[in-house]
Amino acid sequence: MPKFVAIIFLLFISYHLQAQTWEIGGAIGGAGYQGDLNLNNPVKLSGLSGSIFAKRNFNGYLSAKLNYTMGKISADDSKSSSEQFRDRNLSFSDNLKEISLIGEFNFMKYIPDAGPNKYTPYIYSGIGYTAYNPRANYQGQTYSLRDLRTEGEPIPYGKRTMVIPYGAGLKYNFNSKWTVAGDIGYRFTFTDYLDDVSTVYPDPTKLPSNLARDLSDRSSEVGKPVNSPGSQRGDFKKRDTYFFIGFTISYTFVTQSCYY
Repeated sequence: MPKFVAIIFLLFISYHLQAQTWEIGGAIGGAGYQGDLNLNNPVKLSGLSGSIFAKRNFNGYLSAKLNYTMGKISADDSKSSSEQFRDRNLSFSDNLKEISLIGEFNFMKYIPDAGPNKYTPYIYSGIGYTAYNPRANYQGQTYSLRDLRTEGEPIPYGKRTMVIPYGAGLKYNFNSKWTVAGDIGYRFTFTDYLDDVSTVYPDPTKLPSNLARDLSDRSSEVGKPVNSPGSQRGDFKKRDTYFFIGFTISYTFVTQSCYY
């Protein structure tokens, strides 16, 4: 958080000292996640993503962006290369909805149609808020997993989480005030339940319904013994992460003062 506050302070100072421009745009690409059903592959895509944004460029180096993104993440143990995962046989999909405020830094001075450079690499970080709702397919139906409390949680876990976005990309001024960019950005979250999996198998007699028991332990569907209460279900890391990778197109409203 202190680093983000420092970025906002720099943007505020730049606002009063430099020319400003507005920029609007959108992005399309892919989404992925790393967590209890994907432990080792930080670039594994599992769904599509799309976003829209409005950005305030304070000078050729610093900007602040308000961004709204939707993306789908998913994973399926039955498709894993690990026999242990296939025996566990859990799966989920999750439609994420994120709103974020992001500070961006260009390594080279970049003002479309006015600055000295046609391209620049950039980095970014910020803060965001994401709604999530893991779901699973079972016997031809799709069920929301949160209220089933499949790990015996005393109350359902939250519907939203704070996130810390961070990433890098490359942008290019291809035509007058138009910019294209490609980037990848990860999200550090404050939940381990994007995938509905975190700790151990609960006592099935204490789960709220037959459906909760069926979706808590699905090993019997592949002919494996039911797991005993207290045996490992998740990875105990307490945090899931997700990422978006995509291509952006945007238009910058360059003011007359930017040419000087």
